[in-house]
Amino acid sequence: MDAPFKYRGKVLFADDIGFINRLIGENPDDSRWVLSRKLCRAWSWVQPNGTLKDMVCRSLMLELHRAGHIRLPDRKRDMPNPLTERRCPGKLTVDQTPVEGALSQITPLQFRQVRRSPEEKVFNSLIEQFHYLGYCHPVGEQLKYIVYSGKRPIGCLAWSSAPRHIGCRDRYIGWSQRLRKEHIHLLAYNTRFLILPWVRIRHLASHILARMARILSKDWRAVYNHPIYYLETFVDKQRFCGTCYKAANWVYLGDTTGRGKNDQTHIPNRSIKAVWGYPLSRHFRRLLAGDA
Repeated sequence: MDAPFKYRGKVLFADDIGFINRLIGENPDDSRWVLSRKLCRAWSWVQPNGTLKDMVCRSLMLELHRAGHIRLPDRKRDMPNPLTERRCPGKLTVDQTPVEGALSQITPLQFRQVRRSPEEKVFNSLIEQFHYLGYCHPVGEQLKYIVYSGKRPIGCLAWSSAPRHIGCRDRYIGWSQRLRKEHIHLLAYNTRFLILPWVRIRHLASHILARMARILSKDWRAVYNHPIYYLETFVDKQRFCGTCYKAANWVYLGDTTGRGKNDQTHIPNRSIKAVWGYPLSRHFRRLLAGDA
């Protein structure tokens, strides 16, 4: 192999490929699943909460196999792929009686983290039915929230792992390429924010964002064993102005290029998004861009 092999931010050199080939050769009866888990343990390739990154590792080994760098054993069985076989969320009925008036009339609000709970189906259904982008299953670390007033859901928020490259964000934080790779897991990306269409309460959206900023890092640590120091989101400039983010003291950092993360043409092929960020600590630059 003349050049390094790159996959999802991981760079492999000839010695790394040789190690994988030896691992396969020394374990001729192992399945691809077992081999990927052994490779994860050998390389200490784990998530911050200690879970092996075996799905990513399996995908890496498959790409190496397709490129001719390694030879994987034949499949012992076809494993279902939950990402490709996932169905659209079912339609659930909720009370759509209008909710109007002052914010004080519906507070205090309850924020429930519903991922991996029976209420996750409610979240998925509400996003699919009422968010203009619909439901899309996130990858990587993720949390989902339903905001309740009493027993009625009034809003939903989804948070996931941050995109690897955003030029204006990276300049704002001031981190190097190495530190971005090391600390990108300390950012959370607001992928969906929905106020249900029959809810019309002034200042509700910015109030929800402010409350989320106070609870997200603690919940993230409980699930993934690390905190969050910075929040970010994209706002489609053809649809929205980002008013609620501005009112919640988020910072407008600039615009996306409109080319997507895997662009090879350098030609915009999607709408321009405004990039908004919110540091959760006054020391966020030292925490994200420092070597400590």
